[in-house]
Amino acid sequence: MKDKVGIGRDRSLLYPLQNMSITFRTFAHLWVAVNCLLAGLLGYTWLSVPDVAPLTAENPSTTAFIEFRKAEATAAGKTLVVRQQWVALNAVPQLLQRTIIVAEDASFWVHEGVDWYEMEEAIRDNINEGKRLRGASTITQQTAKNLFLSPERSLYRKFREFLITQELEAHLSKNRILELYLNYIEFGEGLFGIGSAARHYFGKSPAELDLFEMVRLAAIIPNPLNLDPRRPSGDLRWRCRVILQRVRHYKWASEEEYQAARSRMDAFFGR
Repeated sequence: MKDKVGIGRDRSLLYPLQNMSITFRTFAHLWVAVNCLLAGLLGYTWLSVPDVAPLTAENPSTTAFIEFRKAEATAAGKTLVVRQQWVALNAVPQLLQRTIIVAEDASFWVHEGVDWYEMEEAIRDNINEGKRLRGASTITQQTAKNLFLSPERSLYRKFREFLITQELEAHLSKNRILELYLNYIEFGEGLFGIGSAARHYFGKSPAELDLFEMVRLAAIIPNPLNLDPRRPSGDLRWRCRVILQRVRHYKWASEEEYQAARSRMDAFFGR
């Protein structure tokens, strides 16, 4: 009897250990399953990255972002009239190129697709203010989004954007990336590319724009559906002043051009 009781007691001591073993095995299985799922997702994402090599010589007839805007309009019972006129980079004045670069991605010529310093600064500013004040997407990242992705905000979309950005930087020259960016960036409802924007807002080709017109076009890029370069607003005024000051700082315009643009800006917005 003692032996049986002893054995019974010994076995009862094993139950917690058995339960712990089952819990550990369950956790291990879950850990393996989650990692396999992540590996599969990463593998699928990598394999689904589009081939960007043809972009070295081909100009897309449309983009994912344009198609997204069309679908958005259709869902609202509307038809989006797309205006997009291709303009070769050598037909875009260097001052206009520089004005847009300094407004959107001042480190464009030196980074490899992602501006890590600007990203860190943007995250810090947004955290300090408790809301999203600024983004840190480079021209290459914006080009990746415009050509191949939707504007949704998700970690998965940002990861795909990062992979496509690396492919663009690996296969295309900076000049070609800039040319694609300038021709497909959104400037208003159904309005894409610097050529269409210059014609629509000012009745000119990009080569005919003056500095203040260039600055106003660059200023609406972050919010093209709500800003109009022909209509004064507080947000437009602030952005124009910042961009014009940067153009002066880098000495990309003569002092005469700067003063003329500043005078027109003061008259347009009021002092």
